[in-house]
Amino acid sequence: MPCDAATVTTKKATIKDVAREAKVSVASVSRALNGQGGVTAETLDRIRVAAKRLRYIPDNAARSLITRRTHTIGALLPDLYGEFFSELIRGIDLAARARGLQLLVSSSHDGVEDAANAMRAMQGRVDGMLILSPWVDADFLQANLPEDVPTVLMNSPLDADGWSVLNIDNRGGAYAMVQHLLTTAGHADVALISGPGSNYDSQQRELGYREAMATFASRVPLNIVQGNFTEQSGYEAGRAILAQSPRPRAVFAANDMMALGCLYAFKEAGLRVPQDIALAGFDDIPIARYLSPSLSTVSVHIAELGRSALERLAALLDGHAQSTTSDTLGCAVVIRETCGSSRDDASPKNPYQPKSPTDV
Repeated sequence: MPCDAATVTTKKATIKDVAREAKVSVASVSRALNGQGGVTAETLDRIRVAAKRLRYIPDNAARSLITRRTHTIGALLPDLYGEFFSELIRGIDLAARARGLQLLVSSSHDGVEDAANAMRAMQGRVDGMLILSPWVDADFLQANLPEDVPTVLMNSPLDADGWSVLNIDNRGGAYAMVQHLLTTAGHADVALISGPGSNYDSQQRELGYREAMATFASRVPLNIVQGNFTEQSGYEAGRAILAQSPRPRAVFAANDMMALGCLYAFKEAGLRVPQDIALAGFDDIPIARYLSPSLSTVSVHIAELGRSALERLAALLDGHAQSTTSDTLGCAVVIRETCGSSRDDASPKNPYQPKSPTDV
């Protein structure tokens, strides 16, 4: 009797089928497909051809029971929106794929409980964690992160006492940009659009602003307008700055997204940038160079931060690195059109000398 085509199923190929097809042992197939070596190049090629011909898909759950590895990395970020996070994820993912690792990403933008739930959901599903979150401190990690899960913290106030930490030189980068606006570009005063008060990056960038103002414009009152790292908050801050009398000659936004919103507010009001008011940001997101006028900013090499964090985590997983290290990636002042000085002007030297990232 003819059967319904919808009921016909195709038997899934097993590792034994691959071994039979390639004329090798099951152990050889396992070693070859798990990247453990122990087989010749010719045998490896024969196994891969056989696996492809049979459309063999490894049973990752079974493999994890044997190797105790999921070959998956978890990344907890404060948000997934915006060019900064897309670039960061791109850097992590490219480095992970080069090592045969998959990436599981979650966010904690709704608060500390959201961050805790995301971390709990990843337990047992990832071999290690990359964490960038304003909600994470030592107590939070001890309460929500198993001790045996290798972890790298990004942009964290925690020191290396029990953690591997990779930071950006937020303080020095902000200092250098404000110094440039005041000295090389010659602006008499600089206002700051700050980020969230509880955010470590924001705190460090504000500190750099305050120190540069104290050094190069000590008689000028500080002018800090609150933002929250979004374009909308930058737009609103820009409107608030427009209402000031006298208006500052230059504005330093603590990230590029706020600088974008601020630039729109200035253009909407008919101001010319940088002729009427100068502007600079922080991060150097990809769109910054394509704006009109192009945005002067502090480059933190976002994708490189992600790659470096993943490489460090991979070294921890392989047992090739210390679990308690703390390093800082340097920043660079990028001079474009909005700050009102020539690209040929010499950028000020960063007074802070961050350590180079440990080789991993």
